[in-house]
Amino acid sequence: MDKKLHIKDWAVKRETSVEIAEAIFELAGDDEQLAQQIWEHGDDRVLEIAFSRTDKDELSWGKEIASRGCAS
Repeated sequence: MDKKLHIKDWAVKRETSVEIAEAIFELAGDDEQLAQQIWEHGDDRVLEIAFSRTDKDELSWGKEIASRGCAS
């Protein structure tokens, strides 16, 4: 499966913005187990990376909404 398509599918299953999923996988070095741990426990670096790559002011991380102001 194409890497971008896999990350998008992973994000959809977790009700998470693709930008956040891409940042998680980047920090996890594309290790899906580590990515899952980061998704479950959080990492402030994820929001910094995700918001640096989009103009959106809000991104979803599961049932939570992250706002751009919280990532700075």
